[in-house]
Amino acid sequence: MATTVREIMTPNPVTLQASSTVAQAAEAMKQHDVGDVLVLKKGSLCGIVTDRDIVVRDVAEHKDPEKTKLGDICSSELTTASVDDSIDSVVKRMREKALRRMPVTEGGKPVGIVSIGDLALERDQRSALADISAAPPSH
Repeated sequence: MATTVREIMTPNPVTLQASSTVAQAAEAMKQHDVGDVLVLKKGSLCGIVTDRDIVVRDVAEHKDPEKTKLGDICSSELTTASVDDSIDSVVKRMREKALRRMPVTEGGKPVGIVSIGDLALERDQRSALADISAAPPSH
């Protein structure tokens, strides 16, 4: 059984600059088949944008995704994990803050992302969430 985040995280997260548009984030999510993009400002992690954020903070607000910048809609109060954090400590933080995804950093740079699906696959492969997380994406 894995003990550190490094062992279960999804490596090489999709990143875009805070000055990138919401439309560019949506295109990147489609291209990489992911539901989130980590947002960078001057090379440092400054936020995360999810597919839900795009819908709630841009589309539902009748903003123009070709003009809205990621820095304007991203969640910027981030809780991050280190690659060497224990899975138990990450589970505890995700539960306390009701997070579904947590960026993983090493040396201050984003290197991965850990999701509740990753944790479900690691901790209980027979759970419904693990089954859903392991299933191929529907297109």
